[in-house]
Amino acid sequence: MILKDSIALYGKWRTLCFTLMIETTRFWMVEPSLYTVKAVLILDNDGDRLYAKYYDDTYPTVKEQKAFEKNIFNKTHRTDSEIALLEGLTVVYKSNIDLFFYVIGSSHENELMLMAVLNCLFDSLSQMLRKNVERRALLENMEGLFLAVDEIVDGGVILESDPQQVVHRVALRGDDVPLTEQTVTQVLQSAKEQIKWSLLR
Repeated sequence: MILKDSIALYGKWRTLCFTLMIETTRFWMVEPSLYTVKAVLILDNDGDRLYAKYYDDTYPTVKEQKAFEKNIFNKTHRTDSEIALLEGLTVVYKSNIDLFFYVIGSSHENELMLMAVLNCLFDSLSQMLRKNVERRALLENMEGLFLAVDEIVDGGVILESDPQQVVHRVALRGDDVPLTEQTVTQVLQSAKEQIKWSLLR
């Protein structure tokens, strides 16, 4: 009788182990994808949005996005860690003075890749804003922020993780602004350069 029970118990245990192995394999065998980043966010110290770019439809409406942003801010603004799992997503974040920077990926995403994007964004902005990464300076240079994010991530695909390259490309793209979109200062600076070079010839 004991032998029969032991054999039956062993059979159940083996079935359970096999099922667990299949489920674990299915869980970890997520198709590799280039679409690493789901969103890039910058919030102020009240949790209000300064910049948000979502790369998929996880949060399709602005109302859902803002609720998600408030939830992220409430869970992260008082902690010292850099990584959080929230609503089935991996969130890496960093704060500086009165800004909170977030890069969001799926729950299966490599945190180091997301952190590389976050560090690249922060370091690029730090160089562009001359180490003055705070709310007022960022709001005055939103165009640079838009260009930097577009250089780092495109459609959720990571393009660049070197801040030097990002700053260089943003500077190049800023020089290609059509005359009608340039500020008076930019037009005057361009005119000065042209006059200087014509006199030096």
